Amino acid sequence: MKEIRFSEHSQIKIEILANHGLTIEPEFIIDVVRSPDRLESGEEDKQIAQKRLDETRVLRVVYREFNAFILIITLYPGRRSRYEKN
Repeated sequence: MKEIRFSEHSQIKIEILANHGLTIEPEFIIDVVRSPDRLESGEEDKQIAQKRLDETRVLRVVYREFNAFILIITLYPGRRSRYEKN
């Protein structure tokens, strides 16, 4: 299994979210990438993995896969109603 690395930007985002009352553990972020509820292709070979965070929100993780590792670029919470289709 490939190593997962966090970019400096993604580490800052984790801190910003925690400062706003949303603590997201790195293990959960890794789980989103490894076992997403939904996976989308983004621009420039980026992938967007998504997993339910709670009853109203999902966590979206933008990453790029390289030969030797996966780099998490950024992450953000979003409304389930916006990103989940029934």
